[in-house]
Amino acid sequence: MTDAANTDILAELEQIVGPANVAQGAAAAAWTRDWTGAYSWTPLAVARPAATPEVARIVRLANQTGTPLVPVGGNTGLSGGSAGEGAIMVSLDRMTAVREIRPEARIAVVEAGVILSRLHDAAEEADLIFPLTFGARGSAMIGGCLSTNAGGSNVLRYGNARDLCLGLEAVLPTGEVLDLMSALHKDNSGYDLRDLLIGAEGTLGIITAAVLKLHPRPRAHATAMVAAPSLDAALGLLNRLQAETGGAVEAFEYMPGAYLDAYARKFPDSRPPFADRHEVNILVEVGALSARDAHPAPDGSLPVVNHLETVLADLLETGAVLDAVVARTEAQRSEMWARREAAAEVALTRKPMVNNDISVPLDKVQTFLETMARRLREIEPGARDMTVAHLGDGNIHYTVWPATDAPAVHDAIMEAVEDVALHLGGSFSAEHGIGISKKPSMARRKDAVALQTMRAVKQAIDPAGIMNPAKVLPGV
Repeated sequence: MTDAANTDILAELEQIVGPANVAQGAAAAAWTRDWTGAYSWTPLAVARPAATPEVARIVRLANQTGTPLVPVGGNTGLSGGSAGEGAIMVSLDRMTAVREIRPEARIAVVEAGVILSRLHDAAEEADLIFPLTFGARGSAMIGGCLSTNAGGSNVLRYGNARDLCLGLEAVLPTGEVLDLMSALHKDNSGYDLRDLLIGAEGTLGIITAAVLKLHPRPRAHATAMVAAPSLDAALGLLNRLQAETGGAVEAFEYMPGAYLDAYARKFPDSRPPFADRHEVNILVEVGALSARDAHPAPDGSLPVVNHLETVLADLLETGAVLDAVVARTEAQRSEMWARREAAAEVALTRKPMVNNDISVPLDKVQTFLETMARRLREIEPGARDMTVAHLGDGNIHYTVWPATDAPAVHDAIMEAVEDVALHLGGSFSAEHGIGISKKPSMARRKDAVALQTMRAVKQAIDPAGIMNPAKVLPGV
């Protein structure tokens, strides 16, 4: 595209959103790299619309001029999904209205630029929760959460972002506004376009608003660090706790000994979870909804905490648990969660890094890790792995620190991870999305008919190919 054409596009963008809301050069620096530092780019401009009609005008402009468009929320992705070389980047950071909290229906109506933690606060004011949560909740935006079908620590009880969305509004690549802002739990009227847009990573349109499910706020939490003899034993612990609590386990997070060692190096003032080092460390949290479980006993203790402590004591006696520490204060609970939520920071303490986000059936997690340990030694003996996992839903964040920058070695590690995960009935992508980094995996591993169907959908909705191009689908 010529400089004159770019000048015309910039002038039109300024007319749409105002000169102060079109960023270029140094003013656009915040939008020129991803959170990991693995990808950097120079956009044509960053446009910051304040409302859906402005988004629609920007998209129509891009469609008419054939200019690539890249939507961006909090820019906290880990797969390069927001890279925008030469593109108009559309930041939703001015579309921040929590339009409604409807406690009786337990829904929130929000714009796509609402930061996740702000929605948490708004829901809490109505004595409810929006249960989607993860380490980047202070910067991740609702539009990005939906576009990547974000997961996090509470999927075990509440599901992914897709499970928490009733309706949405999106601007299609033509600039038309698709209004699916339904608060219905049942609507069987044709194709589910909402679920098509959720998880599409901005390749089919720009999500601008959503109707989200809220849930009752737990009256109390019981949180503990537990050391188990093995991952298989930990799975038995999860099943026992689910039975004992009526399915109230909200989080069941695995941190191996090597991860906690790396955490201690990153945060030298932190305390270890136990007096002794253990290989299998689990953060478990139970949420109590009833007053019966949350009303303090005469000694000030909480029944839900006491019950968790009793169950863990029984398991300690049988050897099913090696050690356990139950949080008795909010400070202790926060300390436990801080270990887990620092996983991305810990992973970035060493370079180079091969980042994987895979899922396997729950009873195959230990098999995956044991098999990959052997495969990794065969590929590069000097490589080290660093794992954390949402063990309750089989999602493993498997990071490898190779001893070399050689692309062939990195590719071999990625392919080995794919081999093992798929052999066990798993997936090479669980919650981080495809973006750029996992397009080779899509080409190698995704069912050919599924890829063909996805390309047909992309072609039908975005024939000009302007919407977040070169992401997700290989060969498009």
